[in-house]
Amino acid sequence: MSSITDVTPADESATPARRARPAKRRAEGQWALGYREPLNANEQTKKDDNPLNVRKRIENIYAQTGFDGIDKRDLRGRFRWWGLYTQREQGYDGTYTGDENIDLLEAKYFMMRVRCDAGALNLAQLRTIAGISTEFGRDTADLSDRENVQYHWIEVENVPEIWRRLESVGLKTTEACGDCPRVVLGSPLAGESLDEIIDGTPAIDEIVRRYIGNPEYSNLPRKFKTAISGQQDVVHEINDVAFIGVEHPEHGPGFDLWVGGGLSTNPMLAQRVGAWVPLEEVADVWEGVVAIFRDYGYRRLRSKARLKFLIKDWGIEKFREVLETEYLKRPLIDGPAPAAPERPIDHVGIQKLRNGLNAVGVAPIAGRVSGTILSKVADAAERAGSDRIRFTPYQKLIVLDVADDKVEQLVTELEALGLPASPSPWRKNLMACTGIEFCKLSFVETRKRSQALVPELEERLADINAQLDVPVTININGCPNSCARSQIADIGFKGQLVDDGEGNQVEGFQVHLGGALGFDAKFGRKLRQHKVTSAELGDYIERVVRTFVKERTPGERFGEWVVRAEEADLR
Repeated sequence: MSSITDVTPADESATPARRARPAKRRAEGQWALGYREPLNANEQTKKDDNPLNVRKRIENIYAQTGFDGIDKRDLRGRFRWWGLYTQREQGYDGTYTGDENIDLLEAKYFMMRVRCDAGALNLAQLRTIAGISTEFGRDTADLSDRENVQYHWIEVENVPEIWRRLESVGLKTTEACGDCPRVVLGSPLAGESLDEIIDGTPAIDEIVRRYIGNPEYSNLPRKFKTAISGQQDVVHEINDVAFIGVEHPEHGPGFDLWVGGGLSTNPMLAQRVGAWVPLEEVADVWEGVVAIFRDYGYRRLRSKARLKFLIKDWGIEKFREVLETEYLKRPLIDGPAPAAPERPIDHVGIQKLRNGLNAVGVAPIAGRVSGTILSKVADAAERAGSDRIRFTPYQKLIVLDVADDKVEQLVTELEALGLPASPSPWRKNLMACTGIEFCKLSFVETRKRSQALVPELEERLADINAQLDVPVTININGCPNSCARSQIADIGFKGQLVDDGEGNQVEGFQVHLGGALGFDAKFGRKLRQHKVTSAELGDYIERVVRTFVKERTPGERFGEWVVRAEEADLR
C-alpha cells in the first residue's frame, strides 16, 4: 500500500499531501512521569528549600531583623506554610490590585491563620486565641469558612511568642496555608449529633498526627483541602478529598469517598469514587489520594495545579485504579451514596446532643468577632458548664455541653455580645471573605461591608421574613478566587471593578444566582452583562428576594425558582 505522501503518475504536479504532526502536549511537571525540574518560580522556591524550614529563620533571624530583613522568597512563598500572608497596605483601592503593584500593596504586617482542625477548641485554647488577638493583632479575629481563626496586624517580631503561646495549649499554624494539606474540616457536632452516622474525629486526629508538618507531603502542586464528617455539614462537594458518613448494607457505618472538588476561576464539584472506607482505613486512603496529587498533579501552571484538573483529564475510573493499584496495593470496597440533605446543615440554634446536653450555635456577621468577644464567649461558656467550643464551615460558633437549665442564660449572654442563637435569615445565611480591607487580591470590600449590609437587610425585609421557609444564602467575594463560595450560593457576588455608567471604575460585583450544595448541587447562573455596584447591593438583594417570595410555588427553593424565572426578574 502506498503511503499518504506518494504521488501517482496522473498527479505529478500536485503538492504532496503531508501527515499533520500530532500536537505535542507540553509537559505538566508531573513528578511520576519524570519531570522533576521546576517549571515556574513557585516550584523553584519549593525545590530550593522545603518551606517548613523557614520557621527557624523566622525565629532566629527575621524576628530580630524585622520586616525589612526578610528574604522575598520566604516572605511571598515559604511563610505561608506557617500560616502567614502579608496583608494589604491601607489606602489602595481595587484599581491597584494585581501582581504589578505587589510592592505597593504589601504591608509590613501579616494575616496569621491558626489551624483549628474540625473547628474544635477547649476554653484554654479559646482564651489563648483571644489573648493573642488583643495583645498582638489589634483585637482582630475572624472566623473563616475553613473552621480557622484569622488574625491581622501581626508583626514578624512577635511571631515566635505567638507560636509559643499557641503550642502551649496544643494549637499550631503549621501548613495553615501553602501548597500542602490545609486544615481538615470536621463536623462541629462530631460524636454528639443525633443525625450523625459515624464520628470521623479519630480519622482527623490520625491524619493530623501522621501527616501535618511531614516533609513527605509538604510540597504539593497547590493547596489540598480535606473534609471528614459523619453527616453532610462540611461542604464536601468542594474539597479535594472528602469522607462522608454512609451506612453500608453489609459492612455497617463508614465513609463514602469523594475527590476533585474546588471553586475559584474553574469551579468543579467533587466526584464520588464509589468506594466505602471503614473508619480505621480513612487515614491510609487519605494518604493515597494526597500522594497521587503530589506525584501526578500538574506543576507547570498554577492555574491548573489543583487535583480537580487531574481528575477531569483522567476520569474517576482511572483515578480509582491508580489509587488501588499503585498506592493502596489493594481494591477498595464498593459502597452506596449517602442520602442527600434537603438544606445546608449549619448547626445554628439550640439542639440536643447524644450526651443529653445541648449545643448552642450562634451567628456573628460573616464570621467577624474579636479577641475581646472571644474572651467573653469563653467566660460565658464556662459559666454554662462547657469546655468545648466549635467553629463551623459557615463562619459560625457553637458552644457544646450546655445543661437544660443553663441554655437560656448562655443564649442571653451571647446575644449581648452580638452573637444571636436565633438570628435573622440574613445574618444566618450570609458569608463573606476577607476583602480589600486586608487582602492583596481583592478588588472590593466584603466582610467589613457585610457588617452594615446585614442590619440593612434585616430592616428592609422584615415584613417578609416570616414567609421564608427556605434559606436564601448570600455569599460575598472580593475577587474570582471564591474564598466565600460565590458560585454555590443562592445569591453570590464576585467582586470586580465595574463601570458606574458615567465612565468611572467603581467597586461592584458579578452576580451568580441559584448555586447550591446538597441533593441539587450546582453552580449559580450568571446573567449576561449583569453587574451591580457595591452601593446597589441592598437594593438588588431586596428586589430579587421580594420577586422570589411573590412568584415562588409552595416549598420552592430559591435555586429552583431561578431556573424557571424570567431573566428580567433576576436583574
